[in-house]
This record gives sequence, C-alpha cells and structure tokens, in this order.
Amino acid sequence: MGEKDDLKKRKIERLTLDSDKYPPLLRFIKNPPEELYCSGRIELLGERCFAVVGTRKPTEYGKWAAFKIGERLAESGITVVSGMAAGIDTMAHKGALAAGGNTIAVFGTGLDQCFPSSNRKLKAEIEEKGLIVSEYPDGYPSMPHTFPQRNRIVSGISEGVIVVEAALKSGSLITADLAGEQGRMVYAVPGNINNVMSIGANKLIHDGASAIAVIDDLIFDLGVNAPPSKMFTDNLARDEIEVLNIVKASGEITIDMLCSKLHLPPGKVIGIVTVLEMKGIVASSLGKIFLAK
Repeated sequence: MGEKDDLKKRKIERLTLDSDKYPPLLRFIKNPPEELYCSGRIELLGERCFAVVGTRKPTEYGKWAAFKIGERLAESGITVVSGMAAGIDTMAHKGALAAGGNTIAVFGTGLDQCFPSSNRKLKAEIEEKGLIVSEYPDGYPSMPHTFPQRNRIVSGISEGVIVVEAALKSGSLITADLAGEQGRMVYAVPGNINNVMSIGANKLIHDGASAIAVIDDLIFDLGVNAPPSKMFTDNLARDEIEVLNIVKASGEITIDMLCSKLHLPPGKVIGIVTVLEMKGIVASSLGKIFLAK
C-alpha cells in the first residue's frame, strides 16, 4: 500500500502550500511548512483561531485560567489552538471542548504519536470533534527541535496568542515572540510575582503584551458577539465568597473599604478581587468594585 492510500485509509489529509485548504494566515509567515498532515475537521483551518499556550507545570490558578479562556473563546465562536502539551495546553483544549466549541492541536511529532502519552483520550476527542495537525509524517518522534518548530504553526494559524503562565525560559515565550514577528496579537495573563511560572508572562506584559484583566476584554478586542457571561459562583474559595458577599451588600465598594471590612492587607484583597474579575463575577472602574453584569 502506498503512502497516499495509507493516509486515505487513516482519514489523514496532506495539504501542500498550494492547496486550497492550506491555512491562509500560515501561508504568509516566514518559513511556512511545505506540508501539513491533518486529521479531523479540516474546515477549522479556515475559521477564526486564537492560540492559548503556557507552562507544562501550571498552578491551580493557571489551570483554571487556561480552561476558562479556552471555554470562553469557544463559546464566542473562536477556534482554540494549542499544542496538546501537559498543563496549560491541555486545559485550554479541555475548556474549548467543554463549551462544545472547536479546537486544533498542533503536534511536534507525527500524528500517529501522542505526546504526552497521558493525553491519548484527549487526542482522540480532539481528532473526533476538532482537528489535529502536524508538519511531520507518521513515525516522526519527538525531538528537541520539533517543538520550537511546531510553535510557529501554533501562532501562524492564529490571529493572536495568549500566554497564561510561563517561566522565563518557557517555550511559550518562543510562541509569543513568533506571534509578534508574524504581526499577531500577543496577550498574557498577569500572575503572582512570587511565582516562577509567572515571570515569563509578567515580562511579556512589561515588554508590551496586552494584559488580560477580564476574559471578556479579549472577546471585545476580537469584535465578536459573545454570549452573556456566566457568573461562576460555584467552588469559590472562602475569602472569595466573603469579598463577593460584601460587594453584593454594598453595591459598589473601594479596595480600602474592603480591607477595613475584611481586616486584610491591600495586597491580599487586590489578589482576591483580581481572581473574581477573571471569573467574570465582579468588575472594577474608577477605583470602585461592583458585580459584573
């Protein structure tokens, strides 16, 4: 059996640079892949895409943020792109799938491989409901150079990139740099300055990336008609519930007043409010905190 017949049997489509289905944004990057092997809903390559990337060793907050960003993008009709690595990538894909939306996983190996092997179930679900893509043929193993090479495709098929959590030398920063070179939007989720996994994302913001303070800010920037935000009040931490109850009772309140009522330092209260803003539960303007609409 020839390679063409084998690909057909496995329902893998091989695209070349001159193929009509080749991703339009990817075609014009520096050093575009000459071939793409695709399995799943190949039409997603023509949809609006946004990448969500980050560390393989995220905090619980990072996992939550990646899942919710992936979920919200998918709810808004945006296809979520990532690399199916452990950590942030995995959570972004899962968020998109949980919303019943679209997601694309870009591999740094052949499509017959699964890296990490713990993501076999996720790979199968993405292949069924979304799309898996690689420039490498079957049998091509993971190697040190394949994942940085893969990153140019992640950013290249996307309108922009969001870095959720990343250390200073994270491969996610390579993706962000490539996105900047390709003229794409670059966002980062602010993180705890005491957390080594936030240094890279915080540095991106310092260097000019847009900070995501509220998830729907990104949706607004993309100019899409998003469904109404859900107020996720389940599974809140005790201190988050305390802040939320005070905001509900007050209508609107300042950080100083919250500190006084909670008997907590400003840094602690600001951190709690920031998490509630990311969850779409509260919002702030002109120094006042209030319930999000």
